[in-house]
Amino acid sequence: MPKIIAILVAAALAGSDAPARAQGNAAAPAPSPAKLERVSQFFENEVATGKLPGAVVLIQQHGKPVYLKGFGVRDVATKLPMTPDTIFAIHSMTKPITSVAAMMLIDDGKLALADPVSRYIPAFADTKVGVEFKPSDGNPVLQLVPPIRPVTIEDLLRHTSGITYEYIGSELIMKAYTDANIFEGHFNNADFAERIARLPLARQPGTLWRYGHSTDVLGRVIEIVSGKSLYQFLKERILDPLGMTSTKFVLQGAAEAARMAEPLPGDTVLRMSGEERRRHAEWESGGGGLLSTITDYARFAQMLLGGGKLDGKQYLSPAAFKQMTSDQIGPGSGVGRDYYYFPGDGFGYGYGLAVRVEPGNAKPPPAGSIGELKWDSGSGTYFGVDPKLDMVYILMEQTQLERSRITPAFKALVYDAFEK
Repeated sequence: MPKIIAILVAAALAGSDAPARAQGNAAAPAPSPAKLERVSQFFENEVATGKLPGAVVLIQQHGKPVYLKGFGVRDVATKLPMTPDTIFAIHSMTKPITSVAAMMLIDDGKLALADPVSRYIPAFADTKVGVEFKPSDGNPVLQLVPPIRPVTIEDLLRHTSGITYEYIGSELIMKAYTDANIFEGHFNNADFAERIARLPLARQPGTLWRYGHSTDVLGRVIEIVSGKSLYQFLKERILDPLGMTSTKFVLQGAAEAARMAEPLPGDTVLRMSGEERRRHAEWESGGGGLLSTITDYARFAQMLLGGGKLDGKQYLSPAAFKQMTSDQIGPGSGVGRDYYYFPGDGFGYGYGLAVRVEPGNAKPPPAGSIGELKWDSGSGTYFGVDPKLDMVYILMEQTQLERSRITPAFKALVYDAFEK
């Protein structure tokens, strides 16, 4: 390992091995160096064939890095190399951090899972559910009907609120989102939550797992309950205590800007997303707005591996951590799944995290362990926490075009390295 990488890793992860060893599986097998080399070969080929500008990969076991390597460049325009301090737009990997923040407020007794969202954002008292109806002699129309019950904090945490994304769901729901121009002009979390509250829910609350802006609304609830901006609360309760000094919503200064990873010029969707984020610097999106580094996120992941504890500091109570990392939408929950169920085969969903509950239906089953936690993002970033192996793995890259191919291949290579 090059000296500069070793120094950065030591600084970012100092002391993290003690909690992991106290709670982890000391008997877990170590990875094979020869098989770890296959990870290197895979990403070297991705860069060499022009599919990726670059990436950084970290595999950590018993609180120590067993593999850390950068590939390619941060930006093909600057040709600066990928390093552990490269900053990435982590998009939906923001969601687990925001969800932990909400669970902290539940621990504090300031928020409850059963609370209606309208208690904090009154506009949600008037929210309706959009139901498509097709008359026998005409085109489908969207009828607005009352919700069977209020949207709750738990719904926001487990994506059962009925709030969707503008690109997910029926045509009429997507049209309602598009016509509302929810990203128009300048807005903050307060404005955005009001805009979402005026839109129809895609389904009745509590009946379907539907990915969407739920965590953005949760970010606004955190602001109201704490009396602080979302970033201030995250910084005081999670980011600063964990030493995540490069994790923020907005870059500060030229030095940080030079550390930013960018997608390839032809990755149009992700390029436009980055431009949109910079245009709305005042919006601290709890669902997808954070920027971070691999070593920063490793601190957060290691805390999750430690059961909500790291370096002797308890971030979540054992009860809150268990709730967060247990399947909350499984049998008996009344929550359905459809084509847009992103946790995937074999996974349930807790509060902000997918949790592996069974091998799944695929033959052979996808790589991984029962009890593993994971999440990823539209920019190709991906992380997993495996208590059985006492292991954390993280991939940082910026690609929308190639992520659906790369992330499962990466995970398979990681788990293959631990197989004897």
